[in-house]
Amino acid sequence: MESPNYTNLDSSVFFLLGIPGLEQFHLWFSLPVCCLGTATIVGNMTILVVVATEPALHKPVYLFLCMLSTIDLAASFSTVPKLLAILWCGAGDISASGCLAQMFFIHAFCMMESTVLLAMAFDRYVAICHPLRYTTILTDTIIARIGVVAMVRGSMLMLPCPFLIGRLSFCQSHVIPHTYCEHMAVVKLACGDTRPNRMYGLTAALLVIGVDLFCIGLSYVLIARAVLRLSSHEARSKALGTCGSHVCVILISYTPALFSFFTHRFGRHIPIHIHILFANVYLLFPPALNPMVYGVKTREIRERVVKVFQRGKGTQIKASE
Repeated sequence: MESPNYTNLDSSVFFLLGIPGLEQFHLWFSLPVCCLGTATIVGNMTILVVVATEPALHKPVYLFLCMLSTIDLAASFSTVPKLLAILWCGAGDISASGCLAQMFFIHAFCMMESTVLLAMAFDRYVAICHPLRYTTILTDTIIARIGVVAMVRGSMLMLPCPFLIGRLSFCQSHVIPHTYCEHMAVVKLACGDTRPNRMYGLTAALLVIGVDLFCIGLSYVLIARAVLRLSSHEARSKALGTCGSHVCVILISYTPALFSFFTHRFGRHIPIHIHILFANVYLLFPPALNPMVYGVKTREIRERVVKVFQRGKGTQIKASE
């Protein structure tokens, strides 16, 4: 499909191709996308409602979980509607401003999520290594400041992106072989010097994924050292059990992220549809699975969810009587 042959991004229109080479399966791909999108909304809204309505859950770990759920919902709304339009109707056309906005919000939300995951690792470190100081270190004010830092960090790291993209000329194809306006997918269409954009992308990724993974790893090294010092096997099992949900979320979030990052830069022989599928796994699966992981592995949330639903069921029965 031909796209307008403008040379300036501000006056151009792009076209999101979807998954090149697998166009005949777009309708089938829409089924898991719908399921994951629905699971994201239901799961994360459930987490937010349960934590908000249960004072016993107004603790740092659950407040961080609410931050994660809010970011996951926002990221899903930035991605899923356009993705379904592409898969259902082939409606891949998107304005330059719309493409830049989607690029900014998707990547900014991913950076915010990484910051919150780092904060959750710090929460587990304090809870296990300094339990007596837990409530004095992670006060409501500190938690609120961490939330602000997560938003500011993601927004500021993505702020140069629209300006760096805006300086490029797109004199050939405006067809983006992707399901969303991914930064490097757009940069690869440019005709001029893209080295500043590539350096920016690499630097931002290292500052987020590299630094956050290092700090998370360091936290768990300190946690493991503290746990191994415990004399009781039951105490060690209980301490490690409190970290299980967070470790699962880290693996769900960072594994496809790292694969997508490295294939963009070094995976020249990997088929493009494989890269795009993993990029979508990175955006779609963590928001849908995070609430399930915490709901299944965290007893407090599981019990409160059952309690909320039983309370709602009881209200309905009384109303019918």
